[in-house]
Amino acid sequence: MTTLADLAELVRAPAALSVPGDVIAGAAAAGALSPRTPALAGASVLLYWAGMAANDWSDRGLDAEERPERPIPSGRVTPAVAVGLAAGLTAAGVGLAAAVGGRRAAALAVPLAATIWGYDLLAKNTAAGPAVMAACRGLDVLLGASGGRITRALPAAATVAAHTWTVTALSRREVTGADATLPMRTLAGTALVATSAAVAVPGAFRTANTANPAGATDRAETVDETGVRAGRSRSATIAALLPAVLAGWYAARYGAAQVEVVRDPSAKRVRAAVGAGITGLPALQGALTARGGAGLLGVAVAAAAPLGRRLARKVSPT
Repeated sequence: MTTLADLAELVRAPAALSVPGDVIAGAAAAGALSPRTPALAGASVLLYWAGMAANDWSDRGLDAEERPERPIPSGRVTPAVAVGLAAGLTAAGVGLAAAVGGRRAAALAVPLAATIWGYDLLAKNTAAGPAVMAACRGLDVLLGASGGRITRALPAAATVAAHTWTVTALSRREVTGADATLPMRTLAGTALVATSAAVAVPGAFRTANTANPAGATDRAETVDETGVRAGRSRSATIAALLPAVLAGWYAARYGAAQVEVVRDPSAKRVRAAVGAGITGLPALQGALTARGGAGLLGVAVAAAAPLGRRLARKVSPT
């Protein structure tokens, strides 16, 4: 009999911690953070889980040979249950996005769902696979931006998409292992991604005008104003540095795992690097959120990274 634990393994439940940050980063970049953002993040998680279930349903024949411990080939989840769950989660995800975000959100959720299924059923084992999966994550970021100026979220979407390309490229060698050139390429990509996330967007951190009112002469007011200026200056400095700090954290964790693959490109090391890329994504999303002007929220998003690593010890994210 199929249990909730089996279904959680099927959809890689803990890996969903890497998903809400897409929507939050997109909303922050587009100036669209609002009470509806958590619901859009929920829709994104449903679509992510749908993709995981569809992935295992599509790969059930291959997994019977290469990953027999997975829920479907092990007999713990039937193919019918897996594809039914994937379809139901897809409908729920698109429906929730449309209900909360209206036509603009639906206009992104529908192609996102189509791209997810297109990857699982058609593109995964082709040369286009990494690019299609990258498009999924890029659309996910734009889903969060659907309530604001979407064009402002394009750099964040491109950054998350580039990271996803590196993870997907590595994941294609989880069973066979890789040669040293692949992790060297993905490591270079990770460095570019981290650098992109660390660079503050001009105008993202603006301080209010601190000039004295015309004709003010009171010395105490001048001292107060100077103190306010100093405080604002410190806050602006911290806000400007925070994206770099979080991006550095992302690069250190994910980059270190890829360095190990360069030294030993075995399947075990590749799987570890893929896991690091999945569980480390919230740190990158946090950097992008902070870059969009939501520093504290960015830290909260990044905090999902260590939690995801702990949960990955119980349920594999790959």
